[in-house]
Amino acid sequence: MTFSTLQILPLTQAGIEAAVELDRLCLGGMWSLQGYQRELDSPNSEILVLSLPCKGKDNTIVGIGCFWAILEEAHITLLAIHPDYQGQGLGQLLLYSLLEKAVQRQLERATLEVRASNQIALSLYQKFGFKEAGRRKKYYPGTEEDALILWSGGLNKPEFSQQLSSLSAQIFSRLAKAGTWQVEPISF
Repeated sequence: MTFSTLQILPLTQAGIEAAVELDRLCLGGMWSLQGYQRELDSPNSEILVLSLPCKGKDNTIVGIGCFWAILEEAHITLLAIHPDYQGQGLGQLLLYSLLEKAVQRQLERATLEVRASNQIALSLYQKFGFKEAGRRKKYYPGTEEDALILWSGGLNKPEFSQQLSSLSAQIFSRLAKAGTWQVEPISF
């Protein structure tokens, strides 16, 4: 059985162009090169990538996630997995990593917007305890689709840490059972 080793790392300057390309592929070009540079330069931004080491060339970025630390809140601004790698639990791994980073920053709650029609994403966020808190009418340009506003509170409570620990065990078990992924220990 062959395993591919996944790394969860902060985005670096070396990976910025790959991040822009993944954004274009998954999100239609939500952020430009300048947008990603702004995130790299901001002390209030946490931007993580799922990376596959490749022999003889730069790592391949297969996932990207970001949140802004605003007061005591983690505002998740993006979460994307390359289409070739979706449906394998990598979105769960990336969301877990973002929330773990928010806990390390001692943030108290998390929020995000998601397309009202994106049932896969809604299911993922609900698994992590996010609840609908509102709706932004005609939020997405082009389609004018509504966005649901999701919230999760109590990130600074022991119960949330227990929930994250339980979800972590499920995620790593799923990845191991698939027999494809080996995840390097997360160290930020």
